[in-house]
Amino acid sequence: RGVNYFDIVFAFKEYRDNLGYVLKEYRSKVIIAGHICCSETNGQYRLSREVKENEMLFNDLLKRLHTDYVDIVFIQMVNEMASHKDITKTDGIMEFALRLKKEGKVRFIGISGHKVPAVKATIDTGYVDVLMFPINIAWDFVPGRKDILEICSKNSIGLVAMKPYAGGRIFQKRNSKYITTVQALNYILSHKAISTVVPGVKNVKELKETLKYLEASNKEKDYSAIIAESQQDLHGNCVYCNHCLPCPEGIDIGKVINKLDIITENNIKIKSKLDSYYPGRIRLSRENFKGLSDDISKCTECGICMRRCPFEVDVIGKMKQAIKVFGK
Repeated sequence: RGVNYFDIVFAFKEYRDNLGYVLKEYRSKVIIAGHICCSETNGQYRLSREVKENEMLFNDLLKRLHTDYVDIVFIQMVNEMASHKDITKTDGIMEFALRLKKEGKVRFIGISGHKVPAVKATIDTGYVDVLMFPINIAWDFVPGRKDILEICSKNSIGLVAMKPYAGGRIFQKRNSKYITTVQALNYILSHKAISTVVPGVKNVKELKETLKYLEASNKEKDYSAIIAESQQDLHGNCVYCNHCLPCPEGIDIGKVINKLDIITENNIKIKSKLDSYYPGRIRLSRENFKGLSDDISKCTECGICMRRCPFEVDVIGKMKQAIKVFGK
């Protein structure tokens, strides 16, 4: 169908092997974006800034994809100024990425991030060719986010829009109107600074729904009548990305909050159930996830999850609320 941009984020071996099996036949026709700083522990996503570990994982990515280079390598989760300083320090992750570029193993260096100050500071280094940033019809009114589009356009930085559906939240009913996938995508792709968009799909049905954009009429793409109703504050809203994991107590935080959101008052009017998959892990088989639990009574309120969350969700508060709702 013409899809030629593939964001390969996770370090799970079977995930990489399956994609490599398919993409090796199309290598010259596709743009592959790989990630560093993305590791895993027992099948769960884990952020890593260790250069040696990331070098091993990057070489494993090339091997499993049957290629000797990726088009873009993303330094993941540059959210706080502390992250910016960490990756740009001497002998840090940015130097590693620059070495990969010099060696011809990557064509462009990218960063992914959710917060404006750290993203701006990293772009100011002059090393960033591509930025992946959350852009959607619901969140772009937040101060500073429009500046990102201008900065990327001015500096010829490729801008990849992630979370175009805000974790599914934009499909909530607003008064009498719904947003469609076509309208959501057209809002993003109407921005001149945008290079491409990476909508997450968990099955073929959702893929077909997204690809309707390719044949949609101008009338179907028109979002003008719903834009004012659609804007939400992203602050504190969980999108089930599971960057909060791994939990020291093994709690499946995204699953718990997802269940809570489905039944709480603010989400009664959702058009369809928030049937999310959890990007923090790839479900290879049920055996892989025996250790994950939705027993929220295990929460010790350590706060590690909240420090990791890019959307400043009050996870501890959500766990307390969930205990009241579910009883444990």
